[in-house]
Amino acid sequence: MLLLNFAHPITDAQKAQIESLTGQTIARVIDIPSQIDPQQPLAPQIVAMADAAGLTAEEWQTLPILINPPALNFSAVTLIAELHGRMGYFPPCLRIRPLLGPDGQRMVPPRFEVAEILNLQALRDDARRRRAD
Repeated sequence: MLLLNFAHPITDAQKAQIESLTGQTIARVIDIPSQIDPQQPLAPQIVAMADAAGLTAEEWQTLPILINPPALNFSAVTLIAELHGRMGYFPPCLRIRPLLGPDGQRMVPPRFEVAEILNLQALRDDARRRRAD
């Protein structure tokens, strides 16, 4: 599996969690900076982010790809739209959450874990069935 990381670096512990959740080995992680210039149009910046993965049209459509989306909400939704166009389906995405200490508060310094893999295509397909009902 190929992990396209548009957010903070993925730790070894997070990689192990991902592999456990997916039942697949992460063959490669591609770290892609997701900083944007808020004074410039967003869409071309997102296209450049997707291009930075260096994948061919065939690879976008055939490789098992997992996405760690940017934290910035409008960058994330625009990126998902771009990737859907390239891949032909919604890519699965990581949901990362802060770890809590024994007192139920966020750890200091902060640490994060993989909460779940969001199967966006399955969510879309389920929603489509609800539309038909």
